[in-house]
Amino acid sequence: MSDAPATFTRDLARYRDLTTSALLDGIPAGGPPYLYDLVASYPSRHGKGLRAALCLATCEAFGGTRARALNSAVAIELLHNGFLVHDDVQDASEARRGGPTLHRSHSVGIAVNVGNATNLLALRRLVDNRATLGPERAAAIVDETDRMMRHTLEGQALELAWIADNACDLDDGDYLRMCLKKTSWYSFVYPMRVGATIAMGPRPADAFTRFGWYLGAAFQIQDDVLNLTGHYDRYRKEIGGDLFEGKRTLMLIRVLRACSGPERRRLKAYLAAPRTARTETDARWLLALMERHGAIAHAKAAARQLAGAAMFEAARTLGPVPDGPARRFIHDLVRYVVTRDA
Repeated sequence: MSDAPATFTRDLARYRDLTTSALLDGIPAGGPPYLYDLVASYPSRHGKGLRAALCLATCEAFGGTRARALNSAVAIELLHNGFLVHDDVQDASEARRGGPTLHRSHSVGIAVNVGNATNLLALRRLVDNRATLGPERAAAIVDETDRMMRHTLEGQALELAWIADNACDLDDGDYLRMCLKKTSWYSFVYPMRVGATIAMGPRPADAFTRFGWYLGAAFQIQDDVLNLTGHYDRYRKEIGGDLFEGKRTLMLIRVLRACSGPERRRLKAYLAAPRTARTETDARWLLALMERHGAIAHAKAAARQLAGAAMFEAARTLGPVPDGPARRFIHDLVRYVVTRDA
């Protein structure tokens, strides 16, 4: 469970259900097999809907309406689901939202094509903004999407490169810079900037960036912790998958810097091996090594510190916004990020 107020959980579910319904209604009927019917697969499993909710809440907080932001919120959710399909292929993940990943249930080729189709539907939504928001705001949202996509792909490239090159000399700063690109921008900065653009028109380039950066880093660290300590029935992704993938989490980076001698040699050999050669015994040894060197506690402390910085930035970002449900939702999101267990 989360320490966020019950009103936050209720509003998050309402935002999610509104966006999911509009998303599913907009998927083309018919078409070739293994395409549009599978686009609905991940959205139908009901994720958190956090990114779409943040877009809607930000628009409302700054004086816009939910109705004007809904189309963009659907585009954001489509982009997120397209990223998930491709990310699962890249990570060879086995489970997503309580079910098998798309490439496991069908094939890699089908999954990649469905992810591409999902992104295409998102692009169509962004084009449709011209009719409802006008050319200036629609163009600004396309620019924000272009910026977000570039940051996200560069962040993903960094993470994949660290695994491919068996990088073992990273520090916390490297991880946080990757988080800024891979997680913060697309999960928090981008939805807030889109919501504010709909409400007020194009915003200054730095609007919401610091708030979203701290919030995204805290979110990613908590997600990494849950991958090791969560329960499948709530987390709904494979537990320990990051260990088998050799993902350079803050915890793995901590262990690499803390251990020496035989431990370090064994760890580097483990990370150099292909995923298929990594065993449950090896993964349990690595988890025990993380616990012995205080890596999980270190990550939790870092998430709390980043959430504190996010809370400070939230006060600055939301300073001119009058109190109301949307403002409180964004504020409560900070607490939710570091106390959630799913």
